[in-house]
Amino acid sequence: MSDIVWSDGHDRPVQSISHGISARQLWQGEHGAQAVIVTIEPGAQWDGVDAHHDNSEEVLVMRGVFNDGIRDYPAGTFIHHPIGSSHIPQSTIGCTLFIFYPEKQPQCLS
Repeated sequence: MSDIVWSDGHDRPVQSISHGISARQLWQGEHGAQAVIVTIEPGAQWDGVDAHHDNSEEVLVMRGVFNDGIRDYPAGTFIHHPIGSSHIPQSTIGCTLFIFYPEKQPQCLS
């Protein structure tokens, strides 16, 4: 039986990851998987492009409206960003996201 791990997101340290965008890491696994709460303040936009070269990203919009540089996603929306995709995280009115990064896939040698 494996140990259950839990975290209260309100007690986790806040890390600024871009102007007006902050993150609270809830959990990190041994092989790169992690769960994060991200807050985007009204009018904030990621500096540059968020590219997913070696891992996918699973996003649940918990509050507000998230925009990926193309379209708006209201609260309750689930978004899968596959390996090789990219987007520009931003929000006009602000939002809170739950983001899960699965374990990184092993590199194939050819």
